[in-house]
Amino acid sequence: MDGILGRKLGMTQIFAEDGTALPVTLVAAGPCVVVQRKTTETDGYEAVQLGLLEDKPPKKISKPLKGHLDKAGVGPVRRFAEFDIGPDDAEARAGDQVKVSIFEPDQFVDVVGTSKGKGFQGVVRRHHFRGGRATHGSMFHRAPGSIGGSSEPSRVFPGMRAAGRMGGKRVTAKNVRVVKVDEDRGLLFLHGAVPGPRGGYVQIRRAKKG
Repeated sequence: MDGILGRKLGMTQIFAEDGTALPVTLVAAGPCVVVQRKTTETDGYEAVQLGLLEDKPPKKISKPLKGHLDKAGVGPVRRFAEFDIGPDDAEARAGDQVKVSIFEPDQFVDVVGTSKGKGFQGVVRRHHFRGGRATHGSMFHRAPGSIGGSSEPSRVFPGMRAAGRMGGKRVTAKNVRVVKVDEDRGLLFLHGAVPGPRGGYVQIRRAKKG
């Protein structure tokens, strides 16, 4: 299996054998259940759809989703994700469970999550503009500066860096090293930080590059 779903629990540190303190992110990965196997004949590509099994399943689900889960013989799940799988890989069937044991220490993974939302921010924080002078009567401190000429082109070009909503976007942290795998508790110890807040959902898959 190429990956798994999980929830970010937070950051801590553990000590390596040589006494070095390593910053790690704890992720409660899985258990997940295969909801649907997609094949080239039926869907045009090879993949599996996984659903994350949680302690508190959703109380209400829509009728189409209920029919989709009943067809697979799976109980209510809140989060879904698709992961690639090769046609020559082991046949994955609906109802099969995927656990954190698919990963090993010192393996590299890509972690996909939603970054923390920062709200509406100016250009200094959002785009790291330097700003203007803070002395001698200057009234240009945190403004963006010129965004286009008034006579030519008389408009603002699309994509101009400006103030706006910051964060809350899909972010991928590539080549994150797996420091430790706790199969009994279903925990992954990932070196460094990963996208998202505490309690946020993440996708963990084998690194594509690295």
